[in-house]
Amino acid sequence: MVFRCQRDSWARQFTTRVVSCRAAELRPEGGGEPVRGFQVVLEDTILFPEGGGQPDDRGLIGDVPVLRVTRRGPEAVHFVPAPLEPGAEVLLSLDWERRFDHMQQHSGQHLISAIAEQMFGFNTTSWELGRQRSVIELDTPVVTAEQVEALEKSVNEKIRDRVPVTVRELAADDPEIETVRSRGLPDDHAGPVRVVDIEGIDSNLCCGTHVSNLSDLQVIKLLGVEKGKKNKTNLVFLAGNRVLKSMEQSHSTEKALTSLLKNGPGEHVEAVKRLQSSVKLLQKNNLNLLRDIAVLIARDFKSKPAPKQLFVLHRKEGDSEFMNIIANEIGTEETLLFLTVGDEKEAGLFLLAGPVEAVENLGPRVAELLGGKGAGKRGRFQGKATKMSRRGEVHALLQEFISHQNPGA
Repeated sequence: MVFRCQRDSWARQFTTRVVSCRAAELRPEGGGEPVRGFQVVLEDTILFPEGGGQPDDRGLIGDVPVLRVTRRGPEAVHFVPAPLEPGAEVLLSLDWERRFDHMQQHSGQHLISAIAEQMFGFNTTSWELGRQRSVIELDTPVVTAEQVEALEKSVNEKIRDRVPVTVRELAADDPEIETVRSRGLPDDHAGPVRVVDIEGIDSNLCCGTHVSNLSDLQVIKLLGVEKGKKNKTNLVFLAGNRVLKSMEQSHSTEKALTSLLKNGPGEHVEAVKRLQSSVKLLQKNNLNLLRDIAVLIARDFKSKPAPKQLFVLHRKEGDSEFMNIIANEIGTEETLLFLTVGDEKEAGLFLLAGPVEAVENLGPRVAELLGGKGAGKRGRFQGKATKMSRRGEVHALLQEFISHQNPGA
């Protein structure tokens, strides 16, 4: 069946009747628990069911939101959260912003695919209309930057030429279908076949919704290529309003960087490179200082007349190397060390070091108390902690252990 949305992609409202309504569940696209609702079939619809690489539409049946539209043979199935009475007359309202975006991306894909084949012999093997960007899979291992530039220039020239886009229907057995570009019909296809024509450029079998003139696309921006499946290349693009939104985002970012970097857009890259060099130097100096501090802490502990059997230290700034330097400098044959770095009440790193038997016994218990995970060998047990606020409980555990080991201490 050819639906009203396919006969008139510009229709935003439409009155029809409910054919059937039955209880069903909808599995969310992002995963999670199924949503209970109803599958509704209408006499006709302006809400496009997903297919041909194009996502489905959204809208309202009366005041009931449509959460998904799928195709089941010749029927469009609307998933809604509330039941509708079979035979009732209902008004459909379309989410036009979503629909027009899909029209721009889909017609843009047809244009890009046709010109890529004409200019370079690159056949389109599949495509995806994504939420942020769209991708065309080309049957070629390489697309050069020069080819991308030439392709973008050519498709935008066609847009400025205001080339008409028309849709016609052919019988499934019409011999003209053999002359039309196609990746084949679905196995459950029924009824006439739709052909989308870009005048003088392309004829393509397609079930999707499209603009009526290439000027409706406004502009196409090719963002570049990515490595695809074996011997294929993915061409990434934006069409129409997505280009304008991308420009708005880029301009906002540019204004923010101009304010932060205190220079013009043309100097942003060099300014960031200088900042990166400065940060690397500061990080190197900071690491050297942390190492020096670790050595001084250890030497101060060892210089005391009667070193204790337990050494506990927490420092907000530090890393695993900082803790291991302290352990190396103090020595772990006789002293049990419990070292932590990170936020005192949130997550961080820990190290338990000391006599091998003691660490093997205490390490997993320390990790459990800190809500973390770790591993150990040769007298050291270290890992990540999620509950640094429980360091006091670990301290008490270690003191109790030492007291039992050495009652006279």
